[in-house]
Amino acid sequence: MSKKEKNLTPVSSGAKKVTTHVLQEMKLKGEKIAMLTAYDYSTAKIVDSAGIDVILVGDSASNVMAGHETTLPITLDQMIYHAASVIRGIESSLVVVDLPFGAYQGNSKEALSSAIRIMKESGAHAVKLEGGREILESVDRILSAGIPVMGHLGLTPQSIYKFGTYVVRAREEEEAVRLKEDALLLQESGCFAVVLEKIPAQLASEVAASTSIPMIGIGAGSGVDGQVLVIHDMLGINQDFHPRFLRRYHNLAEEITGAVQGYIHDVKAVDFPNEREQY
Repeated sequence: MSKKEKNLTPVSSGAKKVTTHVLQEMKLKGEKIAMLTAYDYSTAKIVDSAGIDVILVGDSASNVMAGHETTLPITLDQMIYHAASVIRGIESSLVVVDLPFGAYQGNSKEALSSAIRIMKESGAHAVKLEGGREILESVDRILSAGIPVMGHLGLTPQSIYKFGTYVVRAREEEEAVRLKEDALLLQESGCFAVVLEKIPAQLASEVAASTSIPMIGIGAGSGVDGQVLVIHDMLGINQDFHPRFLRRYHNLAEEITGAVQGYIHDVKAVDFPNEREQY
């Protein structure tokens, strides 16, 4: 274990509760925001105790938990199940839940109903929606009910069939201008933060500098107010995803494989359980 690793200790119980107001203060002070996904109680408990600021119950659960090719198949009921599991494991982190595909697009009344279900049935703290000006009516209606909203611009995975690819967005001037305008529109509508996914670093820096709410990047460089990664990617559980922006902090797939193989060996060799491991 390195010296750096030895100094990384879990945050003690009773750590300050992270709220949308705390995130706003962090932006004002220039303190970066750390955000990770989680989809279950046990992972959320670990991530929260480590001191993460924000936990995103992402629709990426469709990929990493259910094995779907896209985020589109996951349902509102499934998102509520994952969110409720996460909420039971946290003490201080702010928990944001993705509204899944089909739960808000084109129908602001349905958007509000979906958001209310997430808040009431899971106990989550906020919801996240993908898109800019085209979803403002839904954002306004959700905010009118007192539910905090996080936006999401750039690469929006729920629109994968519209884009046809997961390449970097907003490289062209027209799309970059639209993204800047949408970030300001989401801010003016009352969103407390926005995720910027897979856009040029310079553009992301400009957006972060021109807005008063936190901009959280994923594949958007270091000039934003915080970062988010999918925990299965960051821990090396998912071995099939290799974007430039991903830094793997561990290789759990390799460690788990080794542990399982050791267990198989010990069972077959009648080494497990030994005398100390039985009654």
